[in-house]
Amino acid sequence: MLTGAAEVAAQATTFGRLFPYARPVLVNGAAGVLVSAGGRPLSVMAFTVTGGRIAAVDVIADPHRLAALGLAD
Repeated sequence: MLTGAAEVAAQATTFGRLFPYARPVLVNGAAGVLVSAGGRPLSVMAFTVTGGRIAAVDVIADPHRLAALGLAD
């Protein structure tokens, strides 16, 4: 788990490089992002927004867990 603005910002910079492969999706009815390349999902991120700010980001990047979700590009 990442905590603190500096850690979260550093991780966000890393994920920022994946922007060309990202598209907005709903995750359990809330804002999220699916990152996929070549028709294969690489990660799913779900955002918890509180008071107009992102309070938490949950990421699934494990290939086995992603496969179990049955995502299609």
